[in-house]
Amino acid sequence: MPITTPALVVNSAAQAFERGSVQRRDVGAHDVLIDIAYAGICHSDIHQVREELGRSMFPMVPGHEIAGVVREVGAEVTKHAVGDRVGVGCFVDSCRECENCLAGEEQFCLKGSVSTYNGLQYDGSPTYGGYSTDIVVDENYVLRIPDSIPLDTAAPLLCAGITTYSPLRHWNAGPGKHVAVIGMGGLGHMAVQIAHAMGAHVTVLSRTLAKQDDGLALGADEYFAIESPDALKALRKRFDLIINTVSADIPVDRYLSTLRLDGALVFVGLPQNPLQLRVFSLVGARRSIAGSSIGGIRETQEMLDFCAAHGIGAVIETISADEVTAAYDRVVSGDVRFRFVIDTATIPQE
Repeated sequence: MPITTPALVVNSAAQAFERGSVQRRDVGAHDVLIDIAYAGICHSDIHQVREELGRSMFPMVPGHEIAGVVREVGAEVTKHAVGDRVGVGCFVDSCRECENCLAGEEQFCLKGSVSTYNGLQYDGSPTYGGYSTDIVVDENYVLRIPDSIPLDTAAPLLCAGITTYSPLRHWNAGPGKHVAVIGMGGLGHMAVQIAHAMGAHVTVLSRTLAKQDDGLALGADEYFAIESPDALKALRKRFDLIINTVSADIPVDRYLSTLRLDGALVFVGLPQNPLQLRVFSLVGARRSIAGSSIGGIRETQEMLDFCAAHGIGAVIETISADEVTAAYDRVVSGDVRFRFVIDTATIPQE
């Protein structure tokens, strides 16, 4: 029988969250039922709730940074057991047959991976995310959270962590490499920690120096305010890799000028407007502009194990269900240090 799950539900882009419920499928042979302990708030949650990335499906239960404990497993599950500490990220299924899935890049499934929320299962049923008390997920899309990472600080790793780990790994951040991180928010503070742990020389490029102490404490070697149009001139040809974590428009040409030969400017933040640049900014030093999404299941597990080995977790503010609507406004205004995490025990009606 379907499982009725208490959840925070938004019924249209113009409405606030309400307490309600959604139906989860019964636990199938390869399914895992997870008691959700914490759910992180990602900026993409806000984009989708407010229909800033196109039409959304309502009613919606956002949340793809999910950490909890296994309550029940299906008869044929082999990867997880009752009591295991686990997480769920941005997708909960993929075709498992295309070349990308077979390569462990399920996030780029050619059929289209199934989003954890605001998506459709392959049978046409809607998906509902982690702003809820439990979730049923196929065992192959459930991650193991190492014991050394608290569940609350682990939740944002399932999106913010892998979103920054994946490009840093792909573009070979490490000893001898100079990595710049644009923005010191939910994504940026993870990129700083991970790049530092990989052995790179890390520089934060932020609008102001307001978060400088935090950036240096988390592993940045240098921190620059870039509010002035001339601020980037002193950094010309300094970086091998720039990870742009902000959702605002940036002066692309000025940032490209700070890259060395064969350097790359990689977008993980999602500006709403098309990029504007001069092609000479690329050809002058064989530079590249690229984008990166999340990672596949294998790489996400690798990221969690890497964070455990290096003592990395998200810096969070834990909030109750009643604070979520206000938290969205605070994220947009940059008033969070550095990721909101919902205590899902506060969701059920008292």
